[in-house]
Amino acid sequence: METKYLYTGQTLGTTHEVVFRQTFSVKGAQDGSIYGDYLFRFNARGRCIVYSMKDGEVLGEFTLDKNDLLCMHSNSVDFSPRFYDPSDEFPLLYTNVYNNYAKADDRKCGVCGVYRILRRDGVFTSEMVQVVRIGFTDDPIWRSENIQDVRPYGNFVVDADENRLAAFTMRDEDRHTRFFSFALPDISAGVMSEEYGVPVVTLEKSDILDCFNGDYSNFLQGACCRGGKIYSTEGFSDPAIPACIQVFDLRARRTHARLSLFHYGMTVEPEFAAFWGDTLYYSDAHGNMWEVIFP
Repeated sequence: METKYLYTGQTLGTTHEVVFRQTFSVKGAQDGSIYGDYLFRFNARGRCIVYSMKDGEVLGEFTLDKNDLLCMHSNSVDFSPRFYDPSDEFPLLYTNVYNNYAKADDRKCGVCGVYRILRRDGVFTSEMVQVVRIGFTDDPIWRSENIQDVRPYGNFVVDADENRLAAFTMRDEDRHTRFFSFALPDISAGVMSEEYGVPVVTLEKSDILDCFNGDYSNFLQGACCRGGKIYSTEGFSDPAIPACIQVFDLRARRTHARLSLFHYGMTVEPEFAAFWGDTLYYSDAHGNMWEVIFP
């Protein structure tokens, strides 16, 4: 099934056509990422199903390592360009805690786990190798100064072209999405944690390489980065908080485009965005998957 939509290029102020071409369906879940011909789709409790991008066949399942110690919501998931070991089949994977500890004393805002993905005899497993955390989530540079943000947890994507880690968060007071860029931490960096048994890297304000505001994201969902642009999904299955894709340009330091999905009949909560080759793939909470063809 092929459907055509319109989106507005914010930087050009013009309207363009984009094509959504429906492909296979997977089990509904949170975000995920693609490497080679493998789609890794995670749920909110650290469980992953691996699919073939060629036909949607299920190839395996696993639960993230140390999930009982640090449970990932996987609101955003992204493979990096780096490998833990040169002989590894898959590069390092980054996925975030997000709001899994929203009711705890320590909400673990701005925390991301780094994992080595392994496959032996056709069985997929993972190994936590590092935790990355934002050390200034209580500072007004991250959160709103005078109100409590509804989602102060932050998404993470890897800017592979620049070897940077980008973190971004909703700021409800000024109605912006704030973006931070850091050098992608070396996998050996950090202070060894007795709790997790892996190094923890704490990124402080002094580590910020760039910071800017983009247009407001109305409840962040899945995201990915390609060519210096973050493709970020947002919204719910709710006309008051509609499904949308925003594209943020890290080089130009601004919102590049906004694509409303809800108003064109795609009313299910968005969850997933990832590239396979040069094509963006989008999926909703029900597991429907589309190729997204931009002009």
